[in-house]
Amino acid sequence: MGGLLFGYDWVVIGGAKPFYEVYFGITDDAVMSGLAMTTALIGCLFGAMTAGAMADNYGRKRLLTLSAVLFTVSAIATGLFNDFWMFNVARFVGGIGIGVASALSPMYIAEIAPTRMRGKLVTLNQMTIVLGILAAQFVNFLLAEEVPHDFTNADILASWNGQMGWRWMFWAETVPAALFLVLSSVIPESPRWQMMKGMKYQAEQNLRLVGGLEYAKEEISNIEKSLKTESKHRHYGLKELFSHRYSKVLLLGLFIAVFQQWCGTNGIFNYAEEVFKSAGFDVNNMFFNIVLTGIVNVVFTFVAIFSVDRLGRRSLMLIGSCGLAVIYLVLGFCYHFALPGAVIVALVLSAIACYAMSLAPITWVLLSEIFPNHIRGVAMATCTFALWVGSSTFTFLFPIIHSWLGASGQFWLYALICLGGFIYFRRRCPETKGKSLEQLEKELVKHEE
Repeated sequence: MGGLLFGYDWVVIGGAKPFYEVYFGITDDAVMSGLAMTTALIGCLFGAMTAGAMADNYGRKRLLTLSAVLFTVSAIATGLFNDFWMFNVARFVGGIGIGVASALSPMYIAEIAPTRMRGKLVTLNQMTIVLGILAAQFVNFLLAEEVPHDFTNADILASWNGQMGWRWMFWAETVPAALFLVLSSVIPESPRWQMMKGMKYQAEQNLRLVGGLEYAKEEISNIEKSLKTESKHRHYGLKELFSHRYSKVLLLGLFIAVFQQWCGTNGIFNYAEEVFKSAGFDVNNMFFNIVLTGIVNVVFTFVAIFSVDRLGRRSLMLIGSCGLAVIYLVLGFCYHFALPGAVIVALVLSAIACYAMSLAPITWVLLSEIFPNHIRGVAMATCTFALWVGSSTFTFLFPIIHSWLGASGQFWLYALICLGGFIYFRRRCPETKGKSLEQLEKELVKHEE
């Protein structure tokens, strides 16, 4: 549910954008338009920045419940306010919820999942994200009335779309948000966090729920050994995370997080209007094409779920970065030579498919796996913070780069970025499939005797 709400809240604004901008009178104000699109992302930064330390102090479960409350409040308030600045405050609150959920959901799953299926279960978090994206796209498609070809801003302002449609796009989020609030109150706490806090009995009971008595005893033994080793380095927090001991694994985590946002695909979700208008589509066809991207996103996330524990994390990261580089290169030529819109849609859908089966889910799997138990909370928060910095800068710069380079130059730039990612992953990205979190700690972090 955390992933689903993350996806919905992140993308719903893209469909509401043509209508709330007219309502608030910011259609021709690039600064205010950009502010409305990035306010939630700024909230994400704040949520991600604080989630790790709070989760290490108060537990994963309580923070997930807090994010559910924030999602519910934001969903109601965003559609309720008639003032542009209060609209942005509500979006900021929702952004905090996204930041918390995006950091803690995959971490919680990784800490409670059995080793043999951890990759698949963490990837399920990405599945719920893309289902949330598709839900937002589908809700926007259903709620938006057809726009006449000769419409004006005055026509939109006087229509259902301009007065109420965009509000219901946000209000629809209250249903899954309320369900998340209920369900988060009945899940068990992370057993690894409980062990760090000396709650061995409770941790063992929760592990027995997952894999039985023998599994629980084996996991408790592994966690105790890991904590015993970590007791020599109890400077928990950012100071230890940024020490030389963790420099390589931290750099890897930061690169993975930022690259996922700067590989270019998120521009298709956040600025679908600009992407498809550049290909010659009107507003009505734009909504249909956006739904198509959401469907492809879901279908190929299933591919990731069934391949992550077979092909491995490293292989999928290499496939994703190389595949996107090739697709963007071809897509740039299509825009340059003004090829038919159907060709561009096919390539855009190919890019979404490649991203959905590789970089989108595997980023969260790797980030939840590569860090030691005792700093996983602050490390995930740091990398998620970097991810949302990447997302914010990408979202803000997308229209600027689009105006400078045009659609063709923009996609060629993203092709170069993806090529750079492929080279880095080939040299630095380890394979983590089939290894326990404690085993990965031994391999990726050098323990000082």
